[in-house]
Amino acid sequence: MRRATRRFAAIGWMVGLAQIGAAVPAAAQDLADTRRALYEGRYADVLRDTRSAESPAAVALRVRALLDTGEYDDAIRLLGGPAGPASSPAVERWLGEALMRVGRLDEAEAAFARAEAGGAPDALSARVRRAEILYLRGRADDAFDLFDGFIDVYNSGRQLSADDLLAVATAVSYLGRRTPVLFQDALKAYDEAAAAAPGDPRPLVAIGDLFLAKYNGPEAHAAYRQVLATNGSHPDALLGEARTLEFDGAPGTLTLANDALDTNPNHVAARLFLARQQLRTEDYEQAREQVDEALAVNPSSLDALSMLAAVHYLEGDRAAYAAARDRALTLNPAWPDLFNTVAELAVDTRKYAEAVDLARQAVERDSLSWRGWGILGTNQLRIGLIETGQANLERAFAGDPYSVWLKNNLDLLDTFDQYRVIETPRFEIMLHASEADVLEPYVVAVAEEAFAALSERYGAVPPTPIRLELYPRSADFSVRTFGLVGLGALGVSFGSTLVMDSPSARERGAFNWQSTLWHEMAHAFHLGMSDHNVPRWFSEGLAVREQRVARPWWGHRVTPLWLQAWDSGQMPPVSQLNDAFVRPAFPEQVILAYLQGSLVFDWIETEWGIEAIRAFLTGYRDGRSTNELARDVLGLSTSALDDGFDRYVRDRFDREFASTTGGLAPTPLSRAAGQVGPGATDVESLRTQARQRPGDFDARLQLARALVREERFDEAENEAREALRLFPTYGGPNGPWHLLAAVHESRGESRQAADALRAAAALDESAVPVLMREAELRRELGDAEGERTALARAVEAWPYDVGPHERLAELHAAAGDTRAAVIERHAVVGLEPADMAEARYLLAVALRDDDRPDEARTQVLRALEIAPGYDAALELLLELRGGAR
Repeated sequence: MRRATRRFAAIGWMVGLAQIGAAVPAAAQDLADTRRALYEGRYADVLRDTRSAESPAAVALRVRALLDTGEYDDAIRLLGGPAGPASSPAVERWLGEALMRVGRLDEAEAAFARAEAGGAPDALSARVRRAEILYLRGRADDAFDLFDGFIDVYNSGRQLSADDLLAVATAVSYLGRRTPVLFQDALKAYDEAAAAAPGDPRPLVAIGDLFLAKYNGPEAHAAYRQVLATNGSHPDALLGEARTLEFDGAPGTLTLANDALDTNPNHVAARLFLARQQLRTEDYEQAREQVDEALAVNPSSLDALSMLAAVHYLEGDRAAYAAARDRALTLNPAWPDLFNTVAELAVDTRKYAEAVDLARQAVERDSLSWRGWGILGTNQLRIGLIETGQANLERAFAGDPYSVWLKNNLDLLDTFDQYRVIETPRFEIMLHASEADVLEPYVVAVAEEAFAALSERYGAVPPTPIRLELYPRSADFSVRTFGLVGLGALGVSFGSTLVMDSPSARERGAFNWQSTLWHEMAHAFHLGMSDHNVPRWFSEGLAVREQRVARPWWGHRVTPLWLQAWDSGQMPPVSQLNDAFVRPAFPEQVILAYLQGSLVFDWIETEWGIEAIRAFLTGYRDGRSTNELARDVLGLSTSALDDGFDRYVRDRFDREFASTTGGLAPTPLSRAAGQVGPGATDVESLRTQARQRPGDFDARLQLARALVREERFDEAENEAREALRLFPTYGGPNGPWHLLAAVHESRGESRQAADALRAAAALDESAVPVLMREAELRRELGDAEGERTALARAVEAWPYDVGPHERLAELHAAAGDTRAAVIERHAVVGLEPADMAEARYLLAVALRDDDRPDEARTQVLRALEIAPGYDAALELLLELRGGAR
C-alpha cells in the first residue's frame, strides 16, 4: 500500500518563513505608510489617508480597508459611482471583489471581465476570481480551463507581482484537486507572494488555510500567528486561528471568532463558524440567527445555505432542510459541500450512519470531492464497515495525498492484521495479538456482564453485534477516533462500535479500563435507545453514573475543585451543561462536567427512578428537547430543573461545601485541592494556617501530610481524622485514608492499616499500589478472603503482572470459585512466565475443576509438548482420559 512519504508540512514552508522574515521590497512604493497601516490593521488611518484617493493604488488600499472591515456597500458605492469603473479598468477587479462579498455574482463576473479586457495591472487576479465564480456555479470544466492557464503564466519567466503570485497560487490550489502534486506548487507560489509583499497578510492567511485543509494544525497556527503578531485585528487570521483552536480542541475559539466580527461584522465565514458552535451545543435558535446574519450579507453564499440546511436537518425539520438544500443546488447543482457540511455536523451530534448517507450524496454530486470520500470512509469505519470504509479512504487519499487525517487513518488500518478478533454472539472484540491472551477472558467477561446489566436497567438492547476495539497505543486510539493524534479521552462510542485504550496504553494505575469499557457500553445503550439524538452531556453524565452503579468504586468523585467551581458560578447549570463539553471555559471544565452530569442522574434516579431516565431517552428519539422532557417527565421548568439540582448538591454535600468554599478564602481553580500556597510548607506554618482555618479541609489535610512526613504519627492521626470528617468522600491522592494507613502501619496495627487502605481504594477506581499493599497486609494477617478481594481489584485495573494472577488463582480455587480461577490461569499463560509447562498444567487443573475436560486435555497436552517428562501433567492426562466417554 502506498503512502505519502512526507507530510504536507514539509513542503517548503519553514524555508518560506525564513525568507519572508528577511524580505525587503525590491523598490520603494507609493503610499508606503498607508500600505503599512493596512497591513497592521490600522484601518481608520487607511480610510483617513485615502479619503480623497484618486490613483488606482490608493483606491485599492481604501477598498481593501473597507473589505477587511465589512463595509462592502461603501466599497461598491465608491467604485460603482460616476467616477468609478468608467474611470479606470484598474479598479474593476476591486469592484468585483466587493460584489462577490454580497453575492452579486453576475455583476462581479462582468467587472472581472472588464478588468481583463481593459488590460488592468491586476488582470490575473480578476481572471482567477472569474474562474472561481464559474466553479461556484457548477461549471467546473470551464473554471479549470481558466485555472490551467496560470501554469503557463508562472512558467513564462515574466516578472510577477505579489497579486499575480497570489492569483497563480489560488489557481494552482484548485488544480490540486485534480492533480494533487500541484499543492506543492501552490504553496511555493504563496511563499513567493509573501516574499514579494512583506507584511501583507493575504499570502500567510492563504497558507494557513491550505495547511488547515490538510489537517496540519501546527503549520496553520504558525501562519495565522505571524499575521496576528503584526495585525491583531485581521478578521481572516482571527477566524483561521479560531478554526485551528477548534481543530486542536482548545478553548478560546468563540473569543477569536467574535474578535473577527468586531473588526468585520459582515464576515460571513465568522458567522457560520459561530453557527457551527451553536449547533454543536444543540442551540438551533442561536445558530439560525447567525446563519440569517450571513445570508443577509450574501444571499448567494453556498456555505451559508449549506449551514442553513444543517440547522434544519439537525432540528429534524426535513421539509425545511430540503428547501434549503434545493436553494443551494439551484445555484450549483454539483455542489458537494452542502452534504459534506451536514454530514460533519451530524457527526458532531453522533449521527454516524446518517453521515454515511450524506457523504455518499456528496460524492455522487462530485466524484472529486476528496473531503466527501474521506467523510464517507471514516464514518463507515465508525459503524463497523471496515473493508468498505478502508476502500473509500484509499480513494480519498489517492486524490488528496497530503491530508494528515487520511494518511493517519490508513496507516492505522494497515496495522489491523496485528490484531485478533474474538467473536461471541453479541460482540466482535479486537485485541492486539501481543496482549490478546491476557485480556480476552477479562474483556469478554466484563462486556457480557455490562450488556446483561444494562439491558435489565433500560429494558432495551442496542444493535448487535457490538464491535469493541482496544488499542495498546493511545495515539492509535486517537487516530481511530478522529484521525489525529492528541485525543485526551480513554474511550469513544460510535453507537455499536466502541473504541478505547487498552490497559497497556497508559501507565500502571493511570485508569481502570474495565470501568471505561462499562462507560462506553452504556453509551451504546443511550445512543441506541435515542436513535443517536441524546445530548452529549446527558449521555456522558449518565454513563458515569452507570459506572458507579456497576461498581461503587468506579466513576468520578466529587472533588474540591468541582465544589469551588460550582459555588463560584464557573460551571454551567444543567440546562446549559452541553457548553462545558463543547466549548470549555477553562481546561478542567470538561472533566468537571462529566462529574456534574453524573450527579444530575444521581438526583433524577433518586427522586424519579430509572423510568424517568428511560423516558428521556425515548423522548430524545422522538425529537423532543431537554426542556420539554424536564417539564413532562419531571414536572420541572428549565429554571426549576437548574434550581432543583443546585439544592440537591448543596444538601447532599453540605459538609464538603462548607469545608472547601463556604465562608473560607477562595482557593484558585488553577491548583488542585490539597496544595497550599507559597510559604506554607513546614509543620508550624501549616499548623498556624489550620488553626486560623479550622474548617478548611485543605489546610487540615496538608498539616496531616506534613506530620506523617516527619513521623509525628499521633498528631497526624488527629489531623487526618478531622480532614476525613470535613470531606468524607475525598478520593484524591494521598488523602486522609492513605495517611491513616501510614499511621497504623507505623504502630504495627496491620488490620487497621489494611482497612484504611481498603477505604482509600473504595474512593479510587485505579488505586493499584494501594490495593497491592492491602493484599500484602491481608496475607500477613491470614485474611485470605480480604487478600482475594484486594488482588481482584488490583488486576482489574492492571492485568500485566504475573504474580498477582498466580496468587489470585490459588485464592479463587481455595474459595471454590473455579470459573474465576480459570480466568486467572489463562492470564498467567498469556503473560508467558518462565515455566510455561507449569503454567499450562495449572491452567489444565483449573479447567478440570471447572468441569471443562476437553479444554483441560488441550492444555495438558501443550504442557507435555514443552516438558514431555512432566510427571504431574502425565498423571492429569491419564485422569482426564480415564474420564473420557
